[in-house]
Amino acid sequence: MAGGASIGAGGALRALAPGLLLAFAVALAAEGAAPLLKSATGGRLALPAMVVALVIGILLHGFAVRPGFEPGIAYAVKKLLRYAIALLGLRIALGDILALGAGTVVLVVGAMAATIAGTVLIARLLGRESGFGALAGAANAVCGASATLATATVVPEYRGKGADIAFTVVMANAISTVVMLAYPPLCRWLGFDDAATGLMLGITIQDMAQVVGAGYAVSEPVGNAAVVVKLFRVFLLLPAVLAIGWWFTRQGETTGTAKVPAPIFAIVFLGLCLVNSVLPATPLAAPYAAIKAILGQASHWGLLIAIAALGLGTSIGQILAIGWRHVAVFLGGALLILVVGTGGLILLR
Repeated sequence: MAGGASIGAGGALRALAPGLLLAFAVALAAEGAAPLLKSATGGRLALPAMVVALVIGILLHGFAVRPGFEPGIAYAVKKLLRYAIALLGLRIALGDILALGAGTVVLVVGAMAATIAGTVLIARLLGRESGFGALAGAANAVCGASATLATATVVPEYRGKGADIAFTVVMANAISTVVMLAYPPLCRWLGFDDAATGLMLGITIQDMAQVVGAGYAVSEPVGNAAVVVKLFRVFLLLPAVLAIGWWFTRQGETTGTAKVPAPIFAIVFLGLCLVNSVLPATPLAAPYAAIKAILGQASHWGLLIAIAALGLGTSIGQILAIGWRHVAVFLGGALLILVVGTGGLILLR
């Protein structure tokens, strides 16, 4: 019996290995290419490794369609992705969130909810899938590529879903880079002080890297405030994904069915948030920091491999077939979180 189980496990590993190794090779290439690309262009083209991995994967789609790669690629997108996202809980400390104050917390939650719901509505009005609206809404409201990948686990299957995920990841990075440069001058024009500027940048910019870039380019206090608010949005990744999954399951015959991520996904994410809130203040802080660094790298590589696998499963033809309505849906979500977040800050002043 044990021997049969061992053979079964070994057979499953052999089936997964080709696709996983291919995705890992793409992730490794992207990790090395991203800094080289930035250096070669004098910093004018600084793409995150995730976006580079996605692009390399898409370019290799014709090679990756071989049947031997399919099990490993599917595993990376559907299973490995969830493990990596669960480890994102290590970024969050509850004390930092409590320090924001009730008004800021309500504003952030309200802006995120309005953005997700509004983007789904925009998608429907423009004749796009509600699933794409949820992907674009979560990318704008929560944390760009990570939120897109997490939301993909609860969005019902539909034709072109893979291309929509890839498109949303690319758009999140592109728009984040644009607003990183545009929003600090906007804050000055609105007369925001350092505290309000940090809150605005943390509420409205999609990806963490661009939040850091925009905030610390203004000043250290602005950067600190922006990062704390952004981490609160990352903390809300899990409830946002669960809420989106619940909403789709309520749609029944009109949108199909979706599965909320397995309980282990939720338990690990929240458990690590609590651990990260307690252990740094105990005698175990030093060993915990070492373990956290290792798990942080595991999460980084898990996400990178998953998005490489997503690219490998996406054809260029599917991406090119995406029209202006997709762009309009994503930009609508970006505008929603800007208007709601900035308007709320003005009212709170």
